[in-house]
Amino acid sequence: MSMTEAEFAQDLKTLAEQSNAWPFEEAKKIVARLKKRPKDEVIFETGYGPSGLPHIGTFGEVARTTMVRHAFRVLTDDKIKTRLIAFSDDMDGLRKVPDNVPNKELLAKDLGKPLTKVVDPFGTHPSFGEHNNARLRSFLDHFGFDYEFASSTEYYKSGRFDETLLKMLANYDRVMEIILPTLGPDRRATYSPFLPVSPRTGIVLQVPMVARDEKRGTITYEDPDTGERITTPVTRGMVKCQWKADWAMRWTALGVDYEMAGKDLIDSVKLSGEICRALGGMPPEGFNYELFLDDKGQKISKSKGNGLTIEEWLRYASPESLSLFMYREPKAAKRLHFDVIPRNVDDYYQFLDAYTRQDGKQRLANPVWHVHGGEPPKPDMPVSFQMLLTLVSSSNAENAETLWGFIGRYRPGVTAQTHPKLNELVGYAIHYFRDFVLPEKKFREPSDQERAALNDLRDALSQLAPDATAEDIQNVVYEIGRREPFLDHKKKSKDGKPGVSLDWFNMLYQVLLGQEKGPRFGSFVAAFGIQNTVDMIDGALARSG
Repeated sequence: MSMTEAEFAQDLKTLAEQSNAWPFEEAKKIVARLKKRPKDEVIFETGYGPSGLPHIGTFGEVARTTMVRHAFRVLTDDKIKTRLIAFSDDMDGLRKVPDNVPNKELLAKDLGKPLTKVVDPFGTHPSFGEHNNARLRSFLDHFGFDYEFASSTEYYKSGRFDETLLKMLANYDRVMEIILPTLGPDRRATYSPFLPVSPRTGIVLQVPMVARDEKRGTITYEDPDTGERITTPVTRGMVKCQWKADWAMRWTALGVDYEMAGKDLIDSVKLSGEICRALGGMPPEGFNYELFLDDKGQKISKSKGNGLTIEEWLRYASPESLSLFMYREPKAAKRLHFDVIPRNVDDYYQFLDAYTRQDGKQRLANPVWHVHGGEPPKPDMPVSFQMLLTLVSSSNAENAETLWGFIGRYRPGVTAQTHPKLNELVGYAIHYFRDFVLPEKKFREPSDQERAALNDLRDALSQLAPDATAEDIQNVVYEIGRREPFLDHKKKSKDGKPGVSLDWFNMLYQVLLGQEKGPRFGSFVAAFGIQNTVDMIDGALARSG
């Protein structure tokens, strides 16, 4: 039973406490944390390594963390201040040249330097790190995230980490006891939680410590090229921490309460948690999400650029569809490829349409509540994305006007002005068709039995009135398909006759449209036009005759 907005708002906190939607499950962990260690402000953090261009995985971490943050605010009646820090580890040394950037030879000259000292191969910013930071902020701003950007370089050099870096120096032996057992013999011989920045070359050095002075706050190491002994303070950006130690130092310095990470970092999270405790901090709550995979099942990498970019998804689909993709099953590995886009577009609108009919418990389990921060818009999408793709594909529409002609026939009174969101979908569909559907279009030839069925379907459709309803058309399609080899004896129609198998509809899509699937065929014909469909069948039969 659905409920009014007033009833929903009144019961929201109680419903949230009972909800098992994953953002609420995560938020409840933070509520429990505060009971052990009360504080006036809760810090959420996401991390970004700007050694490569931002990708959708980066967006996913911010989107998911934002959903948990909103769930926490509901559980606590928004009485506790929250902040989301998007932290860029831009003082990290550049270890390798990414595959997906121009002017690689320029980057090669700066290997080992902090990313904010590496030349920008795009020529738009003072450094590669700053270029990637700008890209990160741009897409976070595009999605309207409420966040604070933080630069590792700025935080180190400004002294914001100094107090905690001195704690790291004071607890040096304990940190080494935590890390060394996890390393191989060669790495153990050179490991130090501190990476000094060479005053001679500017490179972030991985060198062993020769001496350290806790009172003076300094470390001493040998220059790997000259052998000279150099003493440097651990403060004011003269050193950077190794990344597991850096993570722990950051958690401690900033008082981070929640940060999620990929499943590949489970061991790192545990180690950083131990170091955080050694520094007197409390490791944040969080969970390990599964990684995104490309079309070959390989982990998406910033340096390889083998996953979808934010810009690519937004060329073919709405921001809301991307947020839905991120919400779903965060602990399950998912392919992040172009072919997942249409389903997420249509699923988003189906969830949105269902929302107003749901009770409170169902609403909080509905992804759109989390996607829109508790305020989903009213549903108004009269045509599915799959339908638009099929209309574009069948008509080879090269412009929005052609596509709107079909929409107007299918949904009288619906225009680009009355339905701006549908107009956006029209643009997405045309882009998607040109880039992905058209190059892969393959029409298969029908068998003799299929040719006979298509001929009969053509004749049956010709007998219908031009304004026949989608339901009338679908009944005809079913009736023609109720023959071998398309009968499904496990299915039964209302009159007890065998049902029609999916093979019938798959054949229609493959032979007539050159694609593997599509929307409900009767609805498609109603939009495309009966005579257009008859002509399409004639063309397919002539092509394969």
